[in-house]
Amino acid sequence: MDAGIFFVLTGALIVAAIARWRGWPAPLLVTVVALAASFVPFVPNLEIDGHLLLTFVLPPLLYSAALDVSFISFARSLPQIRRLGVGLVLVTTLVVGLVAWWILPSLTLPGALLLGAIVAPPDAVSAAAIGRKLGLPRRVMTVLSGESLINDATSLTLYRVFASIVLGVTVSLGEGIGQFAVAVVLGVVIGLVFGIVIHQLRLRIADPVVIGTFGLLVPFGAYAIAEHVGGSGVLAVVAMGLFVGFNSPSTSYTTRQQEVPLWLSADFLLESFVFAYIGLQFPRVISDLGDESVVHVMLLSGAVLLAVLLVRPAFIYPAEVWGRFWQQVRLRRFDRRLQSGRVQARLDHGRPLRKSQMSAEQLRGRMIAPALTGKDNAVISWAGMRGVVTLATALAAASLDGLDRGAGHAIVVVAYVVTLGTLLLQGLTLPWLIRVLGVVADSEHEEDRRQLVAVRARSREAGREYLDQRRSEWVAEHGQGSAARFDAFEARLLKMETDADRAQASTDGAEPAHPTYAELEELSRGWLRVRREVLRQERDAGKLNEEVMRELIAAMDAEELSLDTRGALRLPGRA
Repeated sequence: MDAGIFFVLTGALIVAAIARWRGWPAPLLVTVVALAASFVPFVPNLEIDGHLLLTFVLPPLLYSAALDVSFISFARSLPQIRRLGVGLVLVTTLVVGLVAWWILPSLTLPGALLLGAIVAPPDAVSAAAIGRKLGLPRRVMTVLSGESLINDATSLTLYRVFASIVLGVTVSLGEGIGQFAVAVVLGVVIGLVFGIVIHQLRLRIADPVVIGTFGLLVPFGAYAIAEHVGGSGVLAVVAMGLFVGFNSPSTSYTTRQQEVPLWLSADFLLESFVFAYIGLQFPRVISDLGDESVVHVMLLSGAVLLAVLLVRPAFIYPAEVWGRFWQQVRLRRFDRRLQSGRVQARLDHGRPLRKSQMSAEQLRGRMIAPALTGKDNAVISWAGMRGVVTLATALAAASLDGLDRGAGHAIVVVAYVVTLGTLLLQGLTLPWLIRVLGVVADSEHEEDRRQLVAVRARSREAGREYLDQRRSEWVAEHGQGSAARFDAFEARLLKMETDADRAQASTDGAEPAHPTYAELEELSRGWLRVRREVLRQERDAGKLNEEVMRELIAAMDAEELSLDTRGALRLPGRA
């Protein structure tokens, strides 16, 4: 089995690499190639326990996705994300459960609802890959990514409830809601604790290798501990990732520079394997059906696939109308409180205000979720591809004692049909739909350019203020003769000329208080530090999109990296 996993993984990575080279969606190509390869006799037959697949694949994928999500955009879109991640999963579970029970009564109602919980959560991996390539608006990408972060928690909690019922445990509606509430609270609390701890380690440990290793380990720990105490492991990992990602600008640039390729590689590895596994196993799952049940199970599979395709748009459009109505209600309440003076009083007499404290108008803006057009919702409605959670929970459900072998195998077959059907049907047609509808991020690009111009001007101003302050200190320490050297170095910083030869000016070796290169380097780092602080303040004040901030932070990280590279090639004490 070990050798088989190696060969499958190697083949999947090769196919995914070709897809990236050609600009194709890697998950779809890997799935199609694996499906074709499954009919070749010598291709390995992998059998992996569903619980094992969830435990070792889901946490790192969730953590990596959460690190990359803008927390501010996530919070602004939370009403839309919550409707899809919780409401749509509940509705899909109910509809699929009733359809499955009607077509195949031998499943029993609890078993049919268990099947509904298994196929309910979409996986945004394929949709995100397509969306990034075609330039979907950030508002759409945020909803899709945010939905995939929390719908797994809803699905897995429902799975636990219905699995308990299948095993003979009596669970009332109130107990089920209670389990869900406990899972949410415990999961978020445990995730935040892990997030705070790992963030403090990232602030205090300068070794990016050690921090990177901890980063690979903690998603598994947060997931396992949360699941052990009855919380949601999914929400624990997501909460930890959102906290660490939001605070990443405070950590060292070496940590940020290393973790990006580290997690990209981990995602590439795990996603390639998962989609290869889906394609390889499908024909073997179908072949295990008995002749007497194959017609009924395939009929059930087709009906469930149709149900998940139709339920999503049928839910999204009315839910969007309801969301806009409820938002207007909340805004009217806020405006009444603002007119009465209660909001301003809270801002004036609350906790000590930070520099980036939001005004009442900015606070009101945070309450407005990004507006989704009808075309946006059409794309979101069709981006319902299933993935690893559906596959892994189906494999785990097949071994439940409360299900007979036929019912367990039917659940696995339906889950595979839905996963593969949505991947191929929706995944292959989603790019066409995006192009036909013309859903692109043109307006966001213009807004990004406006924010970039504004924040660069503010950053340059802050950098100049810092250098002006340091100039007087510099002259006092090194003498008036060093002022010209400081001014020359300041000019190069402002022009971002960081080349080693141009950064080195002529020196007067007879001057006793001549500044060292270490002092010049410290000056450069301070200049970058205050500019980063401006970006954080603008982000916290709602004046700068977080994705734009991260692009600027990455550029500053590259500048700081050049300081380290240049300093490593210099002799101590030389400027």
